[in-house]
Amino acid sequence: MTDRPVPGSISADQAPTEIVAAARRLAAALEALESAVERRAEADRDEDELASRIQALGADRSRLADELDGSLVRTRKLERTNREIAQRLDAAIGTIRAVLDTEPADEEEPS
Repeated sequence: MTDRPVPGSISADQAPTEIVAAARRLAAALEALESAVERRAEADRDEDELASRIQALGADRSRLADELDGSLVRTRKLERTNREIAQRLDAAIGTIRAVLDTEPADEEEPS
């Protein structure tokens, strides 16, 4: 056999250097993976926070819609009551005018 290196093999002198380089590449890859995991975890937290905000906004919207519906009902009742009062006042004013118009005529006739 010959002492020639097999293609793709590492000589004894190169082994420590190659191992160190591989360890550095592995450390860099692990660091990149950790950074990616941290970014993903932060994105998940942001997504959860956004989802909870959306849920809170939905609850607020429902509450406000209920309050608006109640306000519309009260407004309609007040408008109806206002119209009824205005009609009653008009009728009362008409009655008072009729009474006032007839009184002077009664006083003018001496008996």
